[in-house]
Amino acid sequence: MPVKNGKQYIDRINAQTVPVWYKGKLVTGNRSDHLAFAGLMETQAKMYDMQHDPLLAAKMTYASPVDGKPVGLSFLPPKSVDDLERRRISINLWSNMHHGFLGRSPDYMNTAIMAFYTAADLLSDLSPQYAENLKNYYAYCRDNDITLSHAFIQPHASRISGQIDETKDAIAAKIVDRTPDGLIINGAFMMATQGATCDEIFVYPSPSPAPFDDENPFAFAFAVPNDLPGISMICRDTYAADSRYNYPLSSRYEEMDNIVIFDHVLVPHERVFFAGDEEMSSRLFSGSHFHIYAGHQVLCRYIAKTEFILGTIQLLTETLDQVSEAHVIEKTARILAGLETLKALAIAAETNAIPDGRGFLLPAPKPLMAANILYPKLYPDMIDTMQLLASSGMIMIPQEEEFQSDVAAHLNTYLKGTDSTPLERTALFRLIWELGSGSFGGRQTQFERFFFGNSITVSNRLYAAYSKDQTYRELVRSFIAGAE
Repeated sequence: MPVKNGKQYIDRINAQTVPVWYKGKLVTGNRSDHLAFAGLMETQAKMYDMQHDPLLAAKMTYASPVDGKPVGLSFLPPKSVDDLERRRISINLWSNMHHGFLGRSPDYMNTAIMAFYTAADLLSDLSPQYAENLKNYYAYCRDNDITLSHAFIQPHASRISGQIDETKDAIAAKIVDRTPDGLIINGAFMMATQGATCDEIFVYPSPSPAPFDDENPFAFAFAVPNDLPGISMICRDTYAADSRYNYPLSSRYEEMDNIVIFDHVLVPHERVFFAGDEEMSSRLFSGSHFHIYAGHQVLCRYIAKTEFILGTIQLLTETLDQVSEAHVIEKTARILAGLETLKALAIAAETNAIPDGRGFLLPAPKPLMAANILYPKLYPDMIDTMQLLASSGMIMIPQEEEFQSDVAAHLNTYLKGTDSTPLERTALFRLIWELGSGSFGGRQTQFERFFFGNSITVSNRLYAAYSKDQTYRELVRSFIAGAE
C-alpha cells in the first residue's frame, strides 16, 4: 500500500496484541482510547493525513521505484542537493505541525532506516543475504508506510554483563540459539520511545565486548513486528491528561517510553541484518552515517521547537508589558542568535553536501555535529529564560474548570491582561508551566540534553571530524613559514 492515512495508522495500532503493562496492569481495549497513548496517536494520525492533503501531497511524497505509488519523502535516499531540500521541506511540514515536541515522529526512523539502506552493501562481506535482507526491509517500510520505533539502549547492568558472564543467564540481550527458522533473542531494551504506538521495532544494540573464540552472541541487528510472541512492554507513568486547556502539550505530544522485553523471541532469518560479528556492528553503524542523516531531520525539529519557545517568550513579555526592558531584550536576543545559528547550519549542511562514495549525497557532517553540541545547551537555557521571565506567575494558575464555576467572575476581574482576556492569559501561563515546571517539560529538557549522547560523546564526533582536517593547521604553518 502507498502512504497511509490517519485512520489506517490508528487501526493498525489498535489491532496489535503485544502485552503492554501500565501501572501494573495489562492495557486492554483500543490503545487509541487509553490516556497514555490517545493524544499522541491523534496527533500522528493528523500527520499521516497531511500526506493525503491535495495541497501538501507533492511536498510530502514521491513515487515508489517499485510501482510508482506515493511514498513518504522521509524515506528518500538523497542523490542531489535538490533531494536534500525536498526532504527538509517535507520534514519541516511535520515538525511545524508538532512544533518539535515529537522526538520520535515517524520521519525520524524513516530517515534512520534509509540511512542503513544506503550502507547495505557493506553487509555483503558477511553474507549477501544480510545485504538483501536490509534492502528488502527498507523497501517494505517505504512501500507500506511502516511506523518504526527503535531499541538501541540496554539496562545499565548489561554494559558489563557480557564481559563477566558468558552463560545463558547473562543480562545483556543476546542470541541464545540459532534454529532453522531464525535466531532466538533474549534480553531487554530501555527507552523504546513510542514502542507501543508503532508497527515494528528496529533493534541494534551496542554489543558487549566480551572475548569470544568465534561469534559474539551480543552483536546483532534485526527488525520485527512489535507484537511477536515473547515481546512485551512496560510503560513509565504517563504525563498526559485529557484537557487541552490545562495540559496543552502533554495532551497532544506525550510520547510513551517503554522497556521492551524479548523473552526468547524467534526472529526470522529474513529479518536479520547481521548476527555474531562485532566488527560489522561498528562498521555498518558508521558506514550508514546514521548520525548525519538523522541529524538533518533532527535539526529541522530543533528549529521548529526553538521558534515555538521563542514565540512563547515573546508572547509572555508582551503580556507582562516587559518588551522594552533591557534584560528582556538581552535574553531574547540570545535565543534569536541561537535560532539564526540553527537555520544557518541547516543551509550549510545542504550547500556543502558531499558524495558518500556509494551514489548518495550526504549532508555536510560538521554543521550537523555542531548543532548536536549547541542545542542540548540552548534548549535548557531557553527554558531557564522563560522561567525567570514568568517568575511566580507560572505557579499560581487556575484551571479550566474554575472558569466554568461560580468563581469565574472573580477570575475575569483580576486576571486580565493588557491585550488578552483572563482565559487567554491563563492559557499562556498553563503552557509555560507545562514547559517549565511540569513532568512533560522536564522530560523534554532531559531528552534534548542526551538526544544523541552525552556532551562528551557528541563533542568527540565533531572533534574527530576536525582532527582529520589539516586545513587550518596548514594555514598557520604557511603563515609562520612566511614570517621566517
